[in-house]
Amino acid sequence: MERGPFDVRARRNGLKEIYGNTLGLKTSEQQRLRNTFRRRVDPREIVSAELARHLTELSHELNRQVGVLINRKGDIEHVVVGNAHKLELPDIGRARAGQIRLRGLRLVHTHLKSEPLTKDDLTDLALLRLDCVAAVGVGNDGLPGVLHWAYLVPENGSGDFWHVATLPSVHGDQPDLLDTLDALEEEFNRNAAARTVSGRERAILVAVCLDGNRARAESSLAELKELARTAGVEVVDSVLQMKREADPRYLIGRGKLEDLNLRSMQSMVDLLIFDKDLTPSQGRHIGDATSLKILDRTQLILDIFAQRAQTAEGKLQVELAQLKYRLPRLVQGDDSLSRLMGGGVGGRGPGETKLEIDRRRVRERITNLERRIDVISRERSVRRAQRNRREVPVISIVGYTNAGKSTLLNAITNAEVLAEDKLFATLDPTSRRLRFPQEREVIITDTVGFIRDLPKDLVAAFRATLEELYDASLLLHVVDASDPARDDQVEAVEKILESLGLMEKPRLMVWNKADQLPADEVETLLRSRGGVAISAVKREGLATLLAKADTTLFAEGASESIGVV
Repeated sequence: MERGPFDVRARRNGLKEIYGNTLGLKTSEQQRLRNTFRRRVDPREIVSAELARHLTELSHELNRQVGVLINRKGDIEHVVVGNAHKLELPDIGRARAGQIRLRGLRLVHTHLKSEPLTKDDLTDLALLRLDCVAAVGVGNDGLPGVLHWAYLVPENGSGDFWHVATLPSVHGDQPDLLDTLDALEEEFNRNAAARTVSGRERAILVAVCLDGNRARAESSLAELKELARTAGVEVVDSVLQMKREADPRYLIGRGKLEDLNLRSMQSMVDLLIFDKDLTPSQGRHIGDATSLKILDRTQLILDIFAQRAQTAEGKLQVELAQLKYRLPRLVQGDDSLSRLMGGGVGGRGPGETKLEIDRRRVRERITNLERRIDVISRERSVRRAQRNRREVPVISIVGYTNAGKSTLLNAITNAEVLAEDKLFATLDPTSRRLRFPQEREVIITDTVGFIRDLPKDLVAAFRATLEELYDASLLLHVVDASDPARDDQVEAVEKILESLGLMEKPRLMVWNKADQLPADEVETLLRSRGGVAISAVKREGLATLLAKADTTLFAEGASESIGVV
């Protein structure tokens, strides 16, 4: 069933008008439909036999579906006429905000062929959060026949959104509707109270596979789940859809979006998180269709960086990345207004709009942040120049997020850098002095972790931090050897290093968490890929790592032969 607009004139005059397909109705037929408003039903009944007969006789005569919306007092609030197959409901508003209570309205309508409730019937039941939906079959003689009805059910293990039942006739015993609704709302209330205790936002994760590589899509979806956990989001469910091409309006298919809408309402979900970046148009359309908060992968990563940034420099870099991401979406808000600002016809009047003011302020803030980060970059350059004058070699630790970079830094320098089993646990670079044998000193630096599809705005904003890598004499590429997706992670890191022009730097592969692999697999990995196998947590293999780093840094020509990719 589709929902149509209210008749504005009828509302202004306080008249009760008929909604829907009234074209071609005789005056007498319209009057009989208006007389429906005079009827009442027992609030505990789904529909009375008298009202059911009235509706089926009208429907049989008009050859159209006829329906009514009844409140819990038994009064009829709306009378609706459709065509032979569906109704067009008045716009009674969405019920996303009221997830504890039901609408307080039930829909009773006719089906000309006594067919069961349709998908449109059940979708409206959920999206409008109606008390129940009922369909009365129209017999050949116009008398009421079978009664199909359904009501919403709380979240359950079977994944059902509603309970559907059939009564052979409207003349027999009907269930006590008010008792059923009271029990349902009590259960909805208990579920909502239980979720309020956690205080975390609830989300459904959505991934779309467009290249046919399901394994890679599942791996990316698992990573998105870890990102959501790091951001403090409770993941209720995850969905992966295989498609040949993305839907330009919703990214996913319209049917899948409706399914997500139903699932999110039943599970009382606050947001949808997409594994791919959404265009401004897609984000707006999905939000309009679901009334939910919509995030994509980039927004989630930016939010994590905003939570994790501790230093003033880190906060500046994150804010810059967020503003650059939001600016095109702010511009997309209303292009028609911005076009009027050029003057001429339509350009006179109130002057600059709020949208234009917001855009200008964002641009000014971006310019200001870039200047401040440039100052930080120059200060870093001065410090690096002083180190270079003292000829102190620099070792930079790079790698995929949560590979164990900070744990490695703590293990070899006895530092106390924050190290957690979360993505992007540390963002701000940390440098420590490390004394090698023969009284040689180096500076070892831990950098921000990388991730596949790292937002370009984030890379640009963190350029002052990443510039530390340019003066590194050696890069320690830390890899989580126990991760099944380690090859994809290595590839993602190398792509970022290549984009930064750092692939010519000497690099030593460090296979962390090797204690979680069988010994023969570790040996095979070292033979085929080179590098050093360690366990930063157990401090195993560190002596070998430092020896190879020492040889690579200080032995002439060693960088061609030892552990370099």
